[in-house]
Amino acid sequence: MRINKYLALNKYSTRKGGDELVKKGKVFINGRVAVLGDKVNQNDKVDVKSGAQKKNYVYFAYNKPKGVITHSPQMGEKDIRQSVPLKNVFPVGRLDKASHGLIILTDDGRVTDRLLNPKYTHDKEYVVSATNKISPSFKNKLESGVNIGDYKTKKCKVVGLSSHVFKIILTEGKKHQIRRMCSALKNDVTDLKRIRIMNVHLGNLGDRQYREISGDELQKFLKNIGL
Repeated sequence: MRINKYLALNKYSTRKGGDELVKKGKVFINGRVAVLGDKVNQNDKVDVKSGAQKKNYVYFAYNKPKGVITHSPQMGEKDIRQSVPLKNVFPVGRLDKASHGLIILTDDGRVTDRLLNPKYTHDKEYVVSATNKISPSFKNKLESGVNIGDYKTKKCKVVGLSSHVFKIILTEGKKHQIRRMCSALKNDVTDLKRIRIMNVHLGNLGDRQYREISGDELQKFLKNIGL
């Protein structure tokens, strides 16, 4: 792999930061000063000099309440980073203003692409309340894929919880996807709560509460997204 990718994967920097370390002559491959574009093999020894240290990234599970914006707040709207007393973290992915539940906050820029890029498939679980009853036909159509105008959704898993409430597990995340799926089937969402992203569960976190993702849970999460 390229040296900048190696440095990013091993937490020395971002890829762009890795290029800067190489330009400054701080990176050595098998004792030789690395140059931009160098590739690293499995048996190569890479050293980073002049005090560059692996960054200790942080990861949090946060229960976003309704009314909080995850990205690009407009005037008068509350940004997610204003609602939690954590420094230098950002939300991975989106959860619309009217929805609530689990969102991951981190300072690790590598996570965004690994979790959100359509070429990867990572399951996310939601509990949804709807206006109309959850009929077998509605359930089957959701699971088979729904044409939401410009896209047909992939197959998913749906479990009925009560007459108007169901659980849905997706491996994709188009904008307002669940709401658009339900609307296309003549049903409207009255409440949408995300309860799981891969192996990270919301659990019993209350609104605006957060907890650090660490230990085995973190190791499994990072492994599943290839970090």
